[in-house]
Amino acid sequence: MIRKTRLFTPGPTPLLPAAQFAMAAADIHHRTPEFRALYQKVLAQLKVFVGTKNDVLLLSSSGTGAMEASVSNLTSPGDRVLVLTAGKFGERWVALTKAFGCEVDVVEAPYGQTFDLEVVRKALKPEHRALFVQGTETSTAVRHDVQAIAKLRDAVAPETLLVVDGITGLGTTHFDVDGWGIDVLIGGSQKAVMIPPGLAYLSVSDKAWAAMEKSKNPRYYFDLRKERKNAAKGESAYTPAVALIAGLGAALDYIAGQAGGDLEKGRIALVNNAQVNAAATRAGLVALGFTLFAPTAPAAAATAVAVPEGMDSSEVVKALKTRFASVIANGQGEMKGKIFRVAHLGFFDYLDTVALLGAMEHIAKDTLKLPVQWGQAVAAAQQVYADAVKG
Repeated sequence: MIRKTRLFTPGPTPLLPAAQFAMAAADIHHRTPEFRALYQKVLAQLKVFVGTKNDVLLLSSSGTGAMEASVSNLTSPGDRVLVLTAGKFGERWVALTKAFGCEVDVVEAPYGQTFDLEVVRKALKPEHRALFVQGTETSTAVRHDVQAIAKLRDAVAPETLLVVDGITGLGTTHFDVDGWGIDVLIGGSQKAVMIPPGLAYLSVSDKAWAAMEKSKNPRYYFDLRKERKNAAKGESAYTPAVALIAGLGAALDYIAGQAGGDLEKGRIALVNNAQVNAAATRAGLVALGFTLFAPTAPAAAATAVAVPEGMDSSEVVKALKTRFASVIANGQGEMKGKIFRVAHLGFFDYLDTVALLGAMEHIAKDTLKLPVQWGQAVAAAQQVYADAVKG
């Protein structure tokens, strides 16, 4: 049988063909009028995609580079900060803030869960320089309620900066960046915008810009003030990832094209697409007898599933790749072997979901020996889709 490789991982995600073509043709120098026009166009598009009037900057790095930049630019050694952590990427905020000399207070939630807002309320203090949190905790496929956290910040510590890792949240979750007062929102290229790893982008509020002037932490490559100054001229501070930026422009054009050329509506459609595919996937996998790992706060970026007692999720990951060339993600760290994760962000559609669930029926029946009837996962997903398009 012919096997077609399909990525169902939460990053890198499947590449958009139009972006691949744009990257292949991006044979231009970065200090030319042609590139400046492209760069300014992409920066303007990113503001619409993020949904903000704030500055949006591009960095040639992974998303972690933008996470580091938000810490180094906004804090000073000895600053007290609050980190909300419920997984591997929340733990990354803890490590980053400690690396830059912050006094770090931590609110933890168990893997697979989100935060008790009353616990956050008690932990948050006006003296906290910044509050760091994920929009989506990709390692556990949990969505955190950023709007509620922002309201709590406004009530308890309005001067505290709110910094959100939206690397898998953007394009899968509806954010009101300006309305909620998010000071920094971070995205990454290998996620919902459907291009390879290597670019990070972040929106920066006026309050955050003011805070940078007081920060005493060292920064050079990730000095956001330099990037802002150069971006105003259509340039980056240092050599940019030219081909990736061309690909990003093509991807944002594609997203706009899904809504008649309106990028804002295209962004909303992209988020809704991820949410429907996530709901359909959850329904299908539950129909097969799997247990959702994050049932109370599921993300639309990815679905995490706990395998039955005594089984190893690695078996599911391996079987899908071996039999169907479909690549899903195992658990990370201590969750490896306990959960598997299926992504829905970016260049996925309903038929990809149906294909994955059809393959999962074979794996559940043949590899895991579950009592499966052909079509039961697909039927559950079809019902979710039918209800969504009817509404």
